[in-house]
Amino acid sequence: MKKINILFPVLNEELRLADGINKTMEFLKGNDFMPFELNIIDNGSTDKTQQVAESLCAQYPEVHYTRITERGTGIAIREGVKNNTCDFVGYMDVDLSTNLKHLLQVQDIFLKMPEVEFVNGSRFSKESSVSGRKWYRNLTSYGLLFLLHFFLKMKASDAICGFKFFKKETVEKLVEASSKDENGWFFIIEMLLRAERMGVNIYELPVEWADDSRTKVKLFATIKNYIRNIRRLRKVLK
Repeated sequence: MKKINILFPVLNEELRLADGINKTMEFLKGNDFMPFELNIIDNGSTDKTQQVAESLCAQYPEVHYTRITERGTGIAIREGVKNNTCDFVGYMDVDLSTNLKHLLQVQDIFLKMPEVEFVNGSRFSKESSVSGRKWYRNLTSYGLLFLLHFFLKMKASDAICGFKFFKKETVEKLVEASSKDENGWFFIIEMLLRAERMGVNIYELPVEWADDSRTKVKLFATIKNYIRNIRRLRKVLK
């Protein structure tokens, strides 16, 4: 039987980690879901994230914990993919901004549409529903999408929604093709752009998404990082 691996990249998430994992476990066990495992990938936390994660591992045999010293969502995803043995693997934000009901859609897509290799969650599809979005997060997101579409010819309607799932062999191919030096969010964007250029069969999934008021964004630093990485990708992507 097919099995899925759900990665949760975390950094200093002692306050949200248990709630996110408990709700995910309750949802998956309460629905007709395929065999699964949850992997918490801790990239450099300095709070009590490790203690909370280890407690969750003791509570649930399906939950596993990996700690790495370097920070960044990109390096956490690479680590999770490297250790993955499941047929499908993807990642979610531990604040569960994306409604858990979409995991059932991911399951149906992979099992009923075997040609699909990559499910890309989108907050900006016409069928998506977004609530609680702060103005400055809209500014950075829409600005980034404009730049990605204009300079890098991206086709997808969303690039960094924290809800992406892949076939095992597909994500391994994308990780191998993508930068080994980019440890942050732009690693995820690069994987999406490379998938489009490599002809990967991508299913865009509109999602119900709610902003977590505790999530903070450094506006100008974020914009600067976007511009730097778009310049880099223009040089490496043909």
